[in-house]
Amino acid sequence: MSTPVLSGPQYLREGLKLVLSPGLRLFVLLPLTVNVLLFAALIGLAVRSFGGWVDQLIPTLPDWLGFLNYILWPLFVVLVLLMVFFTFTMLANIIAAPFNGFLAEKVEVVVRGEDNFPPFSWAELFAMVPRTIGRELRKLLYFAPRALALFVLSLIPGLNLIATPLWLLFGVWMMAVQYIDYPADNNKLGWNEMLAWLRERRWACLGFGGITYLALLVPLLNLLAMPAAVAGATLFWVREGGEQALSRA
Repeated sequence: MSTPVLSGPQYLREGLKLVLSPGLRLFVLLPLTVNVLLFAALIGLAVRSFGGWVDQLIPTLPDWLGFLNYILWPLFVVLVLLMVFFTFTMLANIIAAPFNGFLAEKVEVVVRGEDNFPPFSWAELFAMVPRTIGRELRKLLYFAPRALALFVLSLIPGLNLIATPLWLLFGVWMMAVQYIDYPADNNKLGWNEMLAWLRERRWACLGFGGITYLALLVPLLNLLAMPAAVAGATLFWVREGGEQALSRA
């Protein structure tokens, strides 16, 4: 049997197959369009400003320690990449939240083989907007203070050396929170209850979040990574016993 960590990548693979199937392709187009536009904006911004951001974070060293710049520069390049990438990913998810929530709903119908959700209509989709945007703002409230603490840490000479691995670990966890919350929210599971349920499956969540993070970093693949992650997270919800969390809530 697969260990919990190794089961995470399997969910993303199966999610990708699902969103490429004929019955679900239509529901992928809108979040895919959002992804394309925002990542194009990310590339344009990064090309103009990336070098300046890295230079601002690298500490000023005396001349006799100048050789350390060759060691520190790659580390801070990675740090800036993680910070910028993660910020834009969160923004993309806020904008695409109603479409992602709707996609998660339809994937759950396919996986379970039963439709307990209202039939499709544009009115239903628009009706999801307030709820899904509200939930995204709740994620932002969870994310912002922790990201701010990591950002402050990245500005403190010496301590900022550990900022890169902490950003990476936090980003992996947030990828799991971000996407598994869509089916949890569709099934009316509260925010705190959802977090508690994920913590009980911490290693599986980190496995899923880690492979999602990597997929979002790969050019071209990242365009399909968002809808694939939504579908994979819905599979995670169904197979890892999301209904158990509902019965305890």
